[in-house]
Amino acid sequence: MTNLSDPKTSSESAVEMRNLVMPNHTNPQNSIFGGVVMSWIDMAAAMVAERHSNRPVVTVHVDDISFKAPIKIGDHVLIKASLNFVGKTSMLVGVKVYAENPFTGITRHTTTAYLAFVALDDIGRPIQVRGVIPVSEDEIRRFAEGKARIEEMRKKNNKKNT
Repeated sequence: MTNLSDPKTSSESAVEMRNLVMPNHTNPQNSIFGGVVMSWIDMAAAMVAERHSNRPVVTVHVDDISFKAPIKIGDHVLIKASLNFVGKTSMLVGVKVYAENPFTGITRHTTTAYLAFVALDDIGRPIQVRGVIPVSEDEIRRFAEGKARIEEMRKKNNKKNT
């Protein structure tokens, strides 16, 4: 049985999700609505946070989302989400979205996003979550960047609340 206070590695909670872009996902230019991509990102990121915390989670902040290239009708979409940083009750999840043309095999990085989540106790209050152990060089870099990103979010929130 797993001890829910033992730290996990980032890879233990990582999620990959795939979707096919259908006509109902697209605008008149036959590219996907940004809101559809955002909802897929939120779902994948929430799954990462739930897998890490073993608790229900809520999105508390979308720190950054960058749309780099359009995703077209018929593209296969790959969403990769992983835990970058864990604070006392917050978790920062990084997400990258790729679009693949299934006929040419050409894959493009289309979107990047960072989302913060908190895990909830049985009555819906934030609860302390286990730590994360960054293992690879990439995970160590993302952990340091995630820590700086969370600190910057806190500074911005403190300025707004004063």
